[in-house]
Amino acid sequence: MIEDIARYAQNNKTLASALKSLRHQSRIEPYESLVSSRDSVNDVLRPTQASEMKRTDLTSLLIANYKRAQESARVLEETFKIISQEQSESFKNIRYHLYALEKEHLSAYR
Repeated sequence: MIEDIARYAQNNKTLASALKSLRHQSRIEPYESLVSSRDSVNDVLRPTQASEMKRTDLTSLLIANYKRAQESARVLEETFKIISQEQSESFKNIRYHLYALEKEHLSAYR
């Protein structure tokens, strides 16, 4: 979402490219095992939450999606501490890069 806003709404190649790079760095292998463990039909958080319906403009979408990406990176960083210290550090670096991009992106957007 934030990559698409940077790319299509703002025509910001530098920011969109940085976000695309982080997305590619976040790929976890083996992907097939992740997909097979997903139970989308019975997911307890599948219904839309009321707070998710309060997005009013592109800025509110950007903030919500930066926070979602940062929290995801944090969860993966913590999880990989018991699997791979190297991957844990990678997700930590991704998270801090997202913090910097968020600050830059939101200050330029306002």
